[in-house]
Formats: sequence, structure tokens, C-alpha cells
Amino acid sequence: MRKKLFFMGVLLLNISIFSMNSLSRSDISKIYRELKLDGKLDYEIFRNALNGAKKIKEKKKNDIITIIDYTKPSTEKRFFLIDIKRRKVLYNTYVSHGKNSGFINAVNFSNTLNSYKSSLGFYLTDHSYQGKYGYSLRLKGLEPGINSNAMRRSIVVHGADYARAKFIETQGFLGRSEGCPAIPTELTYEVIDKIKGGSVIFVIGNDDSYYEKSKLK
Repeated sequence: MRKKLFFMGVLLLNISIFSMNSLSRSDISKIYRELKLDGKLDYEIFRNALNGAKKIKEKKKNDIITIIDYTKPSTEKRFFLIDIKRRKVLYNTYVSHGKNSGFINAVNFSNTLNSYKSSLGFYLTDHSYQGKYGYSLRLKGLEPGINSNAMRRSIVVHGADYARAKFIETQGFLGRSEGCPAIPTELTYEVIDKIKGGSVIFVIGNDDSYYEKSKLK
């Protein structure tokens, strides 16, 4: 009986740790180390992403999170799809920013229609569909004044040949979108199918005003 109760206690503890809703500061630090993200993704960005995700009650997937780090230039892999439960970085790849956000570095962000700029903040993934850019994923911006026009602006995850490593090799930079986080074409289906239907995406850049405005930080 004691062994059974001990096993149940360990099981409940593991379930608690696997849920983003219950992660403590020490849990987040431990997960960061286990993921070996040092030198790849800044710890403060990782911590802010998970702390913000805990506040999003509408999310349906508690075991994965996507972080897009626009503090890095587009020539670096700044798209991180992380499985918190399995302690595994599922995808670390290239991702484009809006053409009016900057050239190699994204420095300007906007929530305005037709701005062709990227928007920062927390998003929830919606449904996938076949559209202008092939297989795509709609995003719901969760932060008023920061990314709340994502649906109206048709800001979606989609694949693009200009978001591939080969484009950097030939052009010296990554191509830019109209504001969408475009990823390498060959990863489109597997990434979208993994994150669609209510997972959290956190997009961050070099913009101090974001943290002043955000209620999810």
C-alpha cells in the first residue's frame, strides 16, 4: 500500500512539473538547463515566455511552447519549438520578420494594418488552412495594442523559400515577409501540425516598450 501511495505521489509531482501552469522559478531554471539553451536562447526570454504562458487560460496545449527571438538577426536560428514535458527542443530553425521591421535585424514592430511589420507578444495558435502561401496557421494576438490585430492583418505561420538556409547562403540574408513569421518550406507541415489548436507562441524583440505595455510579462 505504501509503495502504491509513493508511486501515486511521484506521478502527481511529475504531472505538476509537466504543466506550464504550475512551474515555479526553480522549475523554469531547471528546465532551461536541461534543454541546454544557454548560448542559444537568453534565459530571461525563456523565463518571461513561460511565466506569460501560465497566465493564458485559453491555451489547450500545456506541454509545448514556441518562442520567436527577434533580438537575434535573421541569419541566426531564432525559432524555438519546445516540448516542456519531454524537455526537448523539437525545432530550432530560421524565421522571417516583416519587411518594414528591418533588414537583417528586426527593430520596428507594429500592430497596425498594412504596416508590413512584425508584432511582438503572446499569441494562441488557431486552425490551419490552405491559402495564398500554401499550408498556413492562423494566429490570435492576445495583447491589446500590441498584436491584437493579428487576425485582421492575416498574420499567420507559413512556409517560404526565402526563409530557408539556402537563401542565406546565396543572398547573405534571410528574406522578409509582410509581417508573418515565415519558416522554411520543408518544415511547414510538421511544425504547424504540432502547434495548431491552442498552443502559445511568444514573440520578442529589441523593444523595451513591449515590457512596459504588456500585462502578460
